[in-house]
Amino acid sequence: MNAPARVTIKDVAARAGVSKGAVSLAFNRKPGVSESTRERIFEAARDLGWAPNQTARSLSSRRADIIGLVLCRPARLLGLEPFYMDFISGIEGVLAERSCSLLLRLARDTGEETELYTSWWRNRTIAGAVLVDFQEDDPRVPALQAIGLPAVAVGHPSLTGPVFPAVWTDDATATAEAVRYLAALGHRRLARVGGPAGLGHSAIRAAAFEATVRELGLEAGQQVTTGFDGKEGARATRSLLLSPDRPTAVIYDNDIMAVAGAGVAAEMGFVVPDDVSLLAWDDSQLCRITHPTLSAMSHDVHQFGAEVARALFALLEGEHIGSLQVPTPTLTPRGSTARAPR
Repeated sequence: MNAPARVTIKDVAARAGVSKGAVSLAFNRKPGVSESTRERIFEAARDLGWAPNQTARSLSSRRADIIGLVLCRPARLLGLEPFYMDFISGIEGVLAERSCSLLLRLARDTGEETELYTSWWRNRTIAGAVLVDFQEDDPRVPALQAIGLPAVAVGHPSLTGPVFPAVWTDDATATAEAVRYLAALGHRRLARVGGPAGLGHSAIRAAAFEATVRELGLEAGQQVTTGFDGKEGARATRSLLLSPDRPTAVIYDNDIMAVAGAGVAAEMGFVVPDDVSLLAWDDSQLCRITHPTLSAMSHDVHQFGAEVARALFALLEGEHIGSLQVPTPTLTPRGSTARAPR
């Protein structure tokens, strides 16, 4: 006796009068088919006694509903730093539109980060990834290129190279604008409190700070590297304000260090901005609730995260995308900057 023919997705599509792709969209709860078409497909499947084979589906395709993001940051710092909260919320907004999820993990170093991405990709856990915090000659690039991981790089193209499409801000131009603004207020001794020296964007800002100070004929600016947290920002500020050539203005690489710096200035008896001007970066809500309110290089970090997510989905959908420059951070003067003291 002949066994009955096995019902396939092609049979369901023919019965419902749609394509096989539409059947797949309906059963995966993806956008692209109307509710009435979805119900017609489900009815055809019930009539034929067909259901999608989960095992076969997982073997034939990646999990297109999960995106990976690994951060080499201490959990304590991640909970305090406004940048990544806003950045992740921007990514999540785009993922929610597509009924997708973010798989977020923290790692101790780039080696562990690479191992996580490799494991996720080989186990078909993620469809692609967002790579952040690039270093010069970043070891993740060749390692993740070798396994074929689709990813979008958050960083200047000079750091990310041609392997992964980059989404980036012009930190050099923004840094130069900050220095020029303070110089226009009469400040001759400037300092910068930056992030770790190994991070590519810290190096870009450091080089732009030094070049602009030299171009404007200002006194050689002091630069201090930190780990981005408030405690290190406070320590760096205290050191600068105790130095014989105390700066009259300080630029910080993030908001939390600037807030900590304002606290240290008050603790030491300095009045902001009469004695020292402070300028933050990113312009989160922290800048607007501090007294005095903090001048900042404003950057729509939420929108930045959204653009990164859209770029990754374009890549996953087969579009040929190149580097994307998002708007450069711009100066927002507030109460923490004023003319240099006489």
